[in-house]
Amino acid sequence: MSDYVLAIDQGTTSSRAIIFDHSGSIISTGQLEHEQIFPRAGWVEHDPMEIWANTREAIGQALSKANLTRHDIAAIGITNQRETAVVWNKNTGKPVYNAIVWQDTRTQDIVDALSVAGGVNRFKERVGLPLATYFSGTKIVWILDNVDGAREAAEAGDLLFGTTDTWVLWNLTGGVNGGVHATDVTNASRTMFMDLKTLQWDEEILGIFGVPKSMLPEIKSSSEVYGVAEEQSLLRETPIAGILGDQQAATFGQAAFATGEAKNTYGTGNFLIFNTGEDIVQSQNGLLTTVGYKLGDEPAHYALEGSIAVSGSLVQWLRDNLGLISSAAEVQDLADKVEDNGGAYIVPAFSGLFAPYWRPDARGAIVGLTRYVNKHHIARAALESIAYQTRDVLEAVNADAGVDLTELRVDGGATANDTLLQFQADILNVPVVRPVVAETTALGAAYAAGLAVGFWKSLDELSANWQEDKRWEAQMGEHERERLYRNWKKAVSKTLDWVDDDVL
Repeated sequence: MSDYVLAIDQGTTSSRAIIFDHSGSIISTGQLEHEQIFPRAGWVEHDPMEIWANTREAIGQALSKANLTRHDIAAIGITNQRETAVVWNKNTGKPVYNAIVWQDTRTQDIVDALSVAGGVNRFKERVGLPLATYFSGTKIVWILDNVDGAREAAEAGDLLFGTTDTWVLWNLTGGVNGGVHATDVTNASRTMFMDLKTLQWDEEILGIFGVPKSMLPEIKSSSEVYGVAEEQSLLRETPIAGILGDQQAATFGQAAFATGEAKNTYGTGNFLIFNTGEDIVQSQNGLLTTVGYKLGDEPAHYALEGSIAVSGSLVQWLRDNLGLISSAAEVQDLADKVEDNGGAYIVPAFSGLFAPYWRPDARGAIVGLTRYVNKHHIARAALESIAYQTRDVLEAVNADAGVDLTELRVDGGATANDTLLQFQADILNVPVVRPVVAETTALGAAYAAGLAVGFWKSLDELSANWQEDKRWEAQMGEHERERLYRNWKKAVSKTLDWVDDDVL
């Protein structure tokens, strides 16, 4: 019997391959970053060919480091940056344009045009999402309208669309030589095209957007065998058996399977997901309704989600754009040299504000500056902004769910930062809990794949794998907590109504 499951984690900044054993422990990892392409303000792109090349190399790295071969791998799971859109020619295997990343805001004019009849919530009851640049539907429209020959090729049936899970799956299973064109319900639920009740593409909405249905992948569950790796792959004949969008995968990896359980992932952005079970709950407070997971023929489980565009990428901005730090880890060292933010607040509305505000007109701001403020305060304000945004979302979750969350399970790269997690507990007044395996996104994809092939037998078996590493309890007084949060809300108000016809 094969003793391991390999997860491909195709993220916003890198592609990774992580091998897990039966206990959910990491055996080895391969990882390569890909270029972040910014053609103009508000535009964010990736090269799909670079992503695919890096994915293959990451698989090789992971296998080599562990001295394993395809015979040791029971199944492959895929998790991915969810709303990033790739459109390619099925005959050549080449993208017609770079992948348009979830953070990209170029499609605001398309959103505005679609909102004229019915407003931004025009399709929300059916698809769970407001009209926004965030989701992949308008990105497809932009490519069809702006790339020479793309619409004609799409209408002729020559173009395929996929989020990056679909792009990786298609290439891994053969590409132009019979590659499987499919996605799972969690990724499909982020396009604006999938009906939450039927879990199928909504042909009326596709018609309104002007997107040919022939471009779209087949929607499948999150845990089933989609196909096997093609003959030229290091993993040839290994089944690809799990797909989950990154935030749903992290929720699955946290073993938050039951109604009322939640997690918060600190990655490029921040994403809090609250499991609502088999019930579709429509948010009244700026959250998204999405599919949490679907295992084979079992009913889908749904979730409320608070999506924050910029958290970890703010630290990356401090490093790459300002040169304030040389590595992400340094931000904690800087922040720890001061006791507070010195009155400074950073609102990182680089792509507008996502949940719970949904204000595309917002732009980033640093406010409260005095001569007293130095780089240490700026670093601390950057970390604190992540925690404040999480409180914004958690308050919306509590209002929609009707019951307050009693603890917050956390994961993602920034959870290595103890200063952040203590402040997170302080500003929420809720315990914050980090698991032993913080790479829950890849773990969730591995779990979905392993369940499909019998490597793991049940959700109970997966729950038994989860172990607490560390817990942070609130230490801040109520008066100070509310003073800081009040000033954060004031800082947010300064970022609104910034974009107009003269400001990108």
